[in-house]
Amino acid sequence: MIEAKNLGMDYGPVRALDGVSFTVGSNEIVGLLGPNGAGKTTIMRILTTFVWPTRGTALLGGVDVTADPLGARRQLGYLPETPPLYADMRVDEFLNFVGRARGLSGARLRERKNWVADACGLSPVWKHQVNELSLGFRQRVGLAQALVHDPKVLILDEPTSGLDPLQIIGIRALIQELAKTKSVIFSTHVLQEASALSNRLLIINQGRIVAQGTPAELRAAAPRKEELFRVTLAAARAEAEQALLSLPALKRAVFTGASHGGQRFECAAASYAEAARAVNELAVSRKWDIRELVPEEASLEEIFVGFYRKNKNGEGA
Repeated sequence: MIEAKNLGMDYGPVRALDGVSFTVGSNEIVGLLGPNGAGKTTIMRILTTFVWPTRGTALLGGVDVTADPLGARRQLGYLPETPPLYADMRVDEFLNFVGRARGLSGARLRERKNWVADACGLSPVWKHQVNELSLGFRQRVGLAQALVHDPKVLILDEPTSGLDPLQIIGIRALIQELAKTKSVIFSTHVLQEASALSNRLLIINQGRIVAQGTPAELRAAAPRKEELFRVTLAAARAEAEQALLSLPALKRAVFTGASHGGQRFECAAASYAEAARAVNELAVSRKWDIRELVPEEASLEEIFVGFYRKNKNGEGA
């Protein structure tokens, strides 16, 4: 549903995007994750035809955004980081205006307005003027205007910005429900948000995609200075600790308490496979039972920092 082809964007001497290519499939939620200034908003402005790329192009539902921008706009709903609201209109008037601008009328317009009022939780403020609304309700009105015409593609720039925790949970659930019939791409610099919503992540830094894939794929590919794992040995604590620290394959072993009938240690090594062999050989030689030997998955924070450092050091994605 979305295909970006070698997108590049220059603002004078500043290169905001440099050869960005990716796809978003049907019924998929893809998160753009990166620090402020990485190029996330520029990608979205190109996809929504707000700006013209310096190089490359993109397709929305098969429609080229540079060759047929009006046709591309018919495919999508867009929530910018700052929602485009008319402050002197009532909420119902504003959504009626947006719906009519999108070509809706009569029963279909009423049906869609009722749907977004319910889906976005706008019933309590339906007759309020937009300038009376809290930041959270303005964000929800912005999401409603992106949905009122039932688009095939939904592009969201920081969709939960300004919402309280309960509102965030509600919007996440709504986006996941929408993805059953739509393709969704959203940007965020909040790691938890990206992890909670995305089927797939694109990590962006300095205008380039430095990594992409599912959270599991990114964990497998993430550059890490060391690998972490837990080991629990059925042995006396002092003896087990001393023995683990003597293994050349381990960088460190920190006692964390008794567990599973043994002594648990959090360990680090350059290679988990090599360290696991060393721990196993140690246990066999000492006749200790290994109650637990489990690698620790990298957190999303570690994944992001690993790829960020790799890109900063000039290595390829």
